[in-house]
Parts: sequence; structure tokens; C-alpha cells
Amino acid sequence: MEKIFNNTQVAFSLKSDTELDRAYFLFKMIANQPLVRIGTAVTNFALKANLPVEKLIRATVFDHFCGGVNEDDCITVVDKMYTKGVCSVLDYSVEGKEEEEQFDAALKMTLKTIEFAKEREAIPFAVFKPTGLGRFELYEKLGEKQTLSPAEQTEWNRVVERFDIVCKEAHKNDVALLIDGEESWMQDAADDLVTEMMRKYNKEKAIVFNTLQMYRWDRLDYLKKLHEQAKAEGFFIGMKLVRGAYMEKENKRAEEKKYVSPICVSKEATDINYNAAVLYMLEHLDTMSVFAGTHNENSSYTLMQLMQERGIKNNDHRICFGQLYGMSDNISYNLAENGYNVAKYLPFGPVKDVMPYLIRRAEENTSVAGQTNRELELLKTERKRRKEK
Repeated sequence: MEKIFNNTQVAFSLKSDTELDRAYFLFKMIANQPLVRIGTAVTNFALKANLPVEKLIRATVFDHFCGGVNEDDCITVVDKMYTKGVCSVLDYSVEGKEEEEQFDAALKMTLKTIEFAKEREAIPFAVFKPTGLGRFELYEKLGEKQTLSPAEQTEWNRVVERFDIVCKEAHKNDVALLIDGEESWMQDAADDLVTEMMRKYNKEKAIVFNTLQMYRWDRLDYLKKLHEQAKAEGFFIGMKLVRGAYMEKENKRAEEKKYVSPICVSKEATDINYNAAVLYMLEHLDTMSVFAGTHNENSSYTLMQLMQERGIKNNDHRICFGQLYGMSDNISYNLAENGYNVAKYLPFGPVKDVMPYLIRRAEENTSVAGQTNRELELLKTERKRRKEK
């Protein structure tokens, strides 16, 4: 398989020299773990104390990793990326809300993004998080098979209704809908609900997509069981495959509560698990669609190789590669250049509300071995190439 991800000219074709320098400076900062910790604490404090730091955050980390403060803001970025064949997934990244009116606001915003997507080829997917539409503790309680109180049951019925409203709208407008994965101890209830939505709205093709976090060793078995169910009940499976974003939290909780951690024993085991799920889905493309969310070059090459071996066209509509905005441009843009379907998750929302997302990105980059160094090396190569031109 020809190695295409080293082409920095294609990867950074949309970045001006100034943007390139900013990205380099940013990843240089992120590479410094103590700095990330201090920066996170200072930023949190400054925002809580209402100090005027929003402008600084916007000009640096926010503009690098986010599309804007609202959906209209994002359109410039969406259109720009689409000139290179890279699509967008508008992701309203406001996290950790607990109130009913906040869940209703998130529902409204998700419906708005479906409306947006319906009119634009550049936005083939909409997305939401289960906890964007309902309280974490409620999912957790249901996942643990606890009985809900009458008030909680009424509250849960509203969560189900919100899910149904979004999925129905996506189905009506023929917009694929990605539902993100979260912590394992609330995921069972979310999985059951998403399966219910697939059963209802995936009769002709995959519209509703669940997420499998493949750093969990039980997820491939889950996929196989779901496949049996889908065959028996006649619905299509849409699945976003990712490695996962809550590893430290998962291991810590398992240790505290003395149960076997759901996380694979090693990075290598996770990689094997991820690629096995990709292979399984490709073997059953007649009833499945896959959104391969990965910043891992080897996994991307593996999927490309499998497609080639099976004579699957690069732009087969049942396969899409996905990365986060501001990261792994070398994968996204080179895939698009070679005719693959690729979409960037484009987070947006008020600066203050999006900070938890941004902080997680920074922490993730410092903890994923090699990720930041790879970004820096590519940016360095491109800066050098431009100087020598």
C-alpha cells in the first residue's frame, strides 16, 4: 500500500504561513505536559473568575480546534475544507449540562445542524452525545438495572422522546446521524436506546450510527451480537469506530470499585481490536456502514488495504474516514486527495462552554504517545518546504 500520509503540501494546503506557525506553536506547548496542566488550571480559573481571557483563547487553541461559536460561524471553515474534498460534521461541543432546559436547547441545536446538513453536500452527518439529551445518572441507573422512581421514569421518557425526535428528523431529511460513545458505566442504557432507534429508522439503510470504543475488549462481541439481532429483525447497522477517550477515568473507577477494567490490557491489544472490528464490518458491508474515526495512520492504511483487496471503491458511500478538526490533517487531506470519503468533526459553541472539550483534546494529545510529536514533525517539514520554495 503506497504511503500517502507524509505529503505535507497536501496536508496543509489550506493553511497560510501564519496559521502554520500558530499550529506549530500550539503543538509545541501541548508537547509540554506540565505546561498543559498549569495552562488548564489557569484557564479554568480565569473563565470562572470572568477574567477577559476569551480573546486569547479564541486566537489560539479555540480557533485551531473549533469551527466557531455558532453554526453560522462554521460555514467559512466548512466551505474552505470542502474545496479539498474534506467534509464536516458540525459538533455542538457543550458538555456536562444537567438541566432539562439545557437538554432541550441541545436538542434544538442538533435539529438545527440536521437542517444545515440537509442543504449542504459538505455536511453529510449530524452528531450528538447521549448526555447532551439526558442526565448521566439516569443512564447509569438504567445501565445497572436499577428501578427508576416515577419522577425519574418520566424524565427518562423525555430522554427517549428527544432521541426519537432527532432520529426521525435525520431519517426524514436523509442525513446520517452519529451518536457519540461515553463512559462504559452509562453506555449500556445508551446502546439499548440507539439500537431501538436503528430498529426504527435503519430499515432501508444506515441513518442512525452508534459508536464503539474499541479500547474496550468487549465491543467486538457486542458488534457481533448486534449483527445477529439486525439480521433477525431486518435493520441496517451504522457504526462509528473509535479507540476511545476516557481511558484513565475508566481504569481508575474499575480499580476503586474493584471490578475488571473494561479497557484492553495494552495499546497493541486496542489496535488489534480496532482493526478486527473494521474487518468484520467490511465483511458485512451489505448490511453495515462504517465511520472509521481514527488518527492512527496504520489503522487508516489497514482499512484502505482491505478495501483494495475486496475491490471496494475508494468513495463507497458505506465507508467514511473521520478525524477531529485541528488534528491529523496529513491523514484527512491526503485521503480526500485520493478520492476517499473523509469528514472532520468540527466542534462549535460558546468559548466558555467548549473549554472542557478543548482541555480534553490538549490532555489527550499529551497522553497519546507520539501524537503531538508526529504533528510537530509534519508542521516542521511543511514550514521547511515552504521556505525552500
